[in-house]
Amino acid sequence: MNKLITLSLIILFAGAYSCKTAVKLGKKNRIVQIDTEYGAVKIKLYDETPLHRDNFIKLADKGFFDGTLFHRVINGFMIQGGDPDSKGAKSGAMLGEGGPGYDIPAEFNPKLFHKKGVIAAAREGDRVNPEMQSSGSQFYIAQGKVYEPEALEALVVNINKKRANAIFENQRALYKDELTKLQTNGEFDLFNVKMEEMKQKIDSISKTQTLVLTDAMREAYTTLGGIPHLDQAYTVFGEVIEGLDIIDKIAAEETDQNDRPLKDIKMKITIIQ
Repeated sequence: MNKLITLSLIILFAGAYSCKTAVKLGKKNRIVQIDTEYGAVKIKLYDETPLHRDNFIKLADKGFFDGTLFHRVINGFMIQGGDPDSKGAKSGAMLGEGGPGYDIPAEFNPKLFHKKGVIAAAREGDRVNPEMQSSGSQFYIAQGKVYEPEALEALVVNINKKRANAIFENQRALYKDELTKLQTNGEFDLFNVKMEEMKQKIDSISKTQTLVLTDAMREAYTTLGGIPHLDQAYTVFGEVIEGLDIIDKIAAEETDQNDRPLKDIKMKITIIQ
């Protein structure tokens, strides 16, 4: 009888825990806190990026981030963390390759941009990651700089030129072998079909990657500051609501040649809401 009661209690508590975990995922208006030796940073996770929001909550709930470092810091740009390999890493060790073993589909939203204080997902480069999927755990908090209005407009023109060239080169590399083979074999009709397919692909990608400044972006980048050239290329999924000054303190730390702070800056992430 006692064994039956014990087993029933175990099942009951296990069920309660499962329900608790299920309730956490998908819930809106999530707030997390990153504790460091410099102080606490509270971050509101965006409901517009549910995949990233829920993944961050899942990892934080498991204690995945606790004891990891801000392993890459560039003053005037951003502070980056979330690499599980940074836990207990030796001084000077190269970091930035670790993760939970999966990526997250990009969730680009033109209303969510890289103003100072946003949290965004790190990722591998376009050549090996053309779909711009996010790292499963690595993130950065934007610092950036304040732009003069004219400089901001000129920067956006330059960004769009570089993106257009990069998109063209990436797609040309993907289609190169097939187009060369068709041309060599004299299959010109199929060659033209593939050329048109490549052009449509370039146009489609360009529509999502072309940076268009809104009034909100102009206001933020010319007053608060940020990192415009990362917009619509890295998924932004939250923003600092308390402790913005802590970002500046961490960003000011002295670093080595790999942008790793000479002094370990550990974090602990707690779910507040």
